[in-house]
Amino acid sequence: MFIDASTFNDVTGQIIGAAIEVHRTLGPGLLESIYVPCLQFELSSRRLRFVAQRAIPIVYKGTRLDASYRVDLIVEDLVVVEVKSVAALLPVYQAQALTYMRLTDCPAGLLINFNVPRLMDGVKRLINARDSAAERGTGKQGEGAHSTEATEMTTMTETTETTEETASHRDAEQRRS
Repeated sequence: MFIDASTFNDVTGQIIGAAIEVHRTLGPGLLESIYVPCLQFELSSRRLRFVAQRAIPIVYKGTRLDASYRVDLIVEDLVVVEVKSVAALLPVYQAQALTYMRLTDCPAGLLINFNVPRLMDGVKRLINARDSAAERGTGKQGEGAHSTEATEMTTMTETTETTEETASHRDAEQRRS
């Protein structure tokens, strides 16, 4: 399946830039609850629209339950952002982000672990490789209208690094010495 990455590449790049700025300012070792509002501040300064802690209702066998998932951030209605501050990104975190992407019909996701010395080592870019509009059929979002068939999702680790980030890390290394 072909996904037009141009629809979300710019947004994911801006989000990663915002996360790099937060990490550059605060460094690793803090709680997620500290990084999230700082990331929101940076996203706002970049004039990116986002929703924080969006509730995704649970529909079980056609019945909406009094429980819901909470997504850290949805940026520009395109990118799910899950923020972590953990020793290592476990496969369950990726599965969680992919599920949120499927439930929100977002084509891309970013799993960002701030608890790393170099932020790009903690960024995982995820792609929702399904044609959600065709599968969904009814056009309802988040109301249990999603297909129950297995959804093919692929992941792609973001490997690009900006010159600015490289210079910043070099400067930080020199200050530590």
